[in-house]
Amino acid sequence: MIENENDILRRVRKIEIKTRGLSNEIFAGKYHTAFRGRGMSFSEVREYRAGDDVRDIDWNVTARSRSPHIKVYEEERELTMMLMVDVSASRMFGSTHFLKKNILTEIAAVVAFSAAQNNDKVGCIFFSDRVEKYIPPKKGRSHILMIIRELISFRPRSTGTALSEAVRFLTAVMKKRCTAFLLSDFLDPARDGEEFANALKIAGSKHDLVGIRVFDPREAELPDVGIAELQDAETGRKVWVDTSSAAVRDHYARAWRQRSEAIDSLLKHNRIDTATISTDEDYVVELIKLFKQR
Repeated sequence: MIENENDILRRVRKIEIKTRGLSNEIFAGKYHTAFRGRGMSFSEVREYRAGDDVRDIDWNVTARSRSPHIKVYEEERELTMMLMVDVSASRMFGSTHFLKKNILTEIAAVVAFSAAQNNDKVGCIFFSDRVEKYIPPKKGRSHILMIIRELISFRPRSTGTALSEAVRFLTAVMKKRCTAFLLSDFLDPARDGEEFANALKIAGSKHDLVGIRVFDPREAELPDVGIAELQDAETGRKVWVDTSSAAVRDHYARAWRQRSEAIDSLLKHNRIDTATISTDEDYVVELIKLFKQR
């Protein structure tokens, strides 16, 4: 169904009320604590004091002065936060009250408002198997509302997913260090490939990356509903499956666990903090866990 202008505006307002309230009450302080110090600038060198972190010792000055000195940094007050949001066709799936798209949109809005509360700039990259749209980082409520509006109404040109395209684009377009959230269901046929791994490694050396993976319960486990036709939303491929077979259901669940473990392993290897959120769970709880673990 095609939404008219008033429908979209009502949805934007509804999401703003919910997510801005969450941000004000819960996340703004946690966001600042979790991501402060990610942008640090050199301030001065001073003599070492008991309790200082030995990792901050400036060995050149120490050698010249013959007494230990450390580098002192100060937090940059203005940081940039980038959202990389998956807009591929698989985000339109949902077996609960919410599509994956709904959850991705709300999480993006919460994070964006949390960043805005800390006076950070917010930008957005929409991607499928290509970069569909780039919104440069800016400050302000009107800018965030524009991003939410685009998340609701944007129509991608492609249906597929290529995570590496979004991550490579981030590296190319963001010259200064930023905090970047990769919001996706990670249903990319090449997600375990060398191309995505290399893109993560390069981006991770420049930026502070965070992965947020949203999935639907039916992607993890098949219900027993007899013979059913399943369709891949991104390729259009259809297949008939006998869901009454315990062996089929077990194979399906096992394949899901293996894919999930591979994704988690890759992100962990690249030291990327991650939250995995089901459409039938409270994403607030998972976001708080993510912020606390940082």
